[in-house]
Amino acid sequence: MLRERIRDLMPQARADLAEMVTFRSVHDAAQFPVAGCDAMVDWLVGAFTDAGLSDVTAHVTADGSKAVTGVRPGPPGAPTVLLYFHHDVQPPLDDAAWLSPPWELVERDGRWFGRGTADDKGSIAVVLTALRALAAENGGDLPVTVRIVGEGSEEQGTGGLEDFVPHHPDLLRADAILVLDSGNVAVGRPTLTTALRGVADLVVTVETARSVLHSGMFGGPAPDALAALVKMLGTLRDDAGNTTIDGLDATGTWAGADYPADRFRADAQILDGVELLGDGAVADMLWARPVVTILGIDCPPVVGSSAAIQPAARARLNLRVPPGTDPADARAKLIDQLTAATPWGARVSFQPGGIGAPFAGSLGGPAFESMGRAMRAAYGRDLETQGQGGSIPLCTVFQETFPDAEIMLLGVCEPECRIHAPNESVHPSEVENMAVVLAAFLQEYAGSPASS
Repeated sequence: MLRERIRDLMPQARADLAEMVTFRSVHDAAQFPVAGCDAMVDWLVGAFTDAGLSDVTAHVTADGSKAVTGVRPGPPGAPTVLLYFHHDVQPPLDDAAWLSPPWELVERDGRWFGRGTADDKGSIAVVLTALRALAAENGGDLPVTVRIVGEGSEEQGTGGLEDFVPHHPDLLRADAILVLDSGNVAVGRPTLTTALRGVADLVVTVETARSVLHSGMFGGPAPDALAALVKMLGTLRDDAGNTTIDGLDATGTWAGADYPADRFRADAQILDGVELLGDGAVADMLWARPVVTILGIDCPPVVGSSAAIQPAARARLNLRVPPGTDPADARAKLIDQLTAATPWGARVSFQPGGIGAPFAGSLGGPAFESMGRAMRAAYGRDLETQGQGGSIPLCTVFQETFPDAEIMLLGVCEPECRIHAPNESVHPSEVENMAVVLAAFLQEYAGSPASS
């Protein structure tokens, strides 16, 4: 049976993941040598070739990162499944905050620690393990055609694969696309991510004078650019913490899995006595409503500041919007509100940043139904659905390039993984169970008619 085969393969899965963690595949030459990313790509080409895929190839994309593709044909007439993962990782951040070396897989308290163990090299281990088990179960063959695509710059968001996909559709075309860069609401609870918020960045600059002014000689009548900016930013939330942008609906509700407030507080490490924001449930606030976050403000730091009135100040804002909301339109509304809220005739200017559309995944169809059966077989319980507050613009690119494909997000990144933070980890049971899910899905989906 698949479960037994995968359990027997778990030592190899651990060894695969341990080797992958050693590759410092941060796609940012200013922080880490390119050699770390190249070594990771070389390892992937070898590992997936050994796993039976053909034409496993590394492609240099528009941002200089390398995408890895390959295919393993199934029987004639069988559907095709594209498996996505990314092989770059976040930098370790504060090495001193790690309890074990970030570039070494260490087992502690029943979890595997190391940068990338969950995001997203754990998913690569899942894919390799599932394909090996399924091939062994089927006499060396797969019941469906499987394609892979591994992204090399997902964490940097520089769009190499987003440019690659529409220019190479024949390498990636599939009836179902599984984006293995998400995870369960908790260990042991099978979950599909079915909604991603869109994103729009904005820098706002306020100017009131030609130079810095002495706060004693000029304070009072002289307009303060920093105070003006604070006043403008104060219009973006009400007393309960709801985001308040004129014309932008902030009353949505989430119909999927609940996110209990006490679990969210623990996951987000909120300090005792500090209130959660908004008048909706946690899931509503995270996945069904817009939010604007102040990412940074340019102004003098406390240490080194002087008794002076600032003639200019600026802030970088991050606006997230749920499916059904156009992020460009939402940003325009944000600009309108900040313009209207600018006090004292101060000069205000705006610099739009990156933008990404929200995404709504499959909630029906043969692939979705097959996934439900596979998750039930692996976990012994029905799948749940969750949203994700972050944005993956590539999902929208997949949707636009392959409009008939069913797209689902899943993976090993449950909240305890602490992805992007020091001491990232993955629970081995999630690697095993998600390998069972993937193998069982490919087997279940084999009987489904191709849709393309």
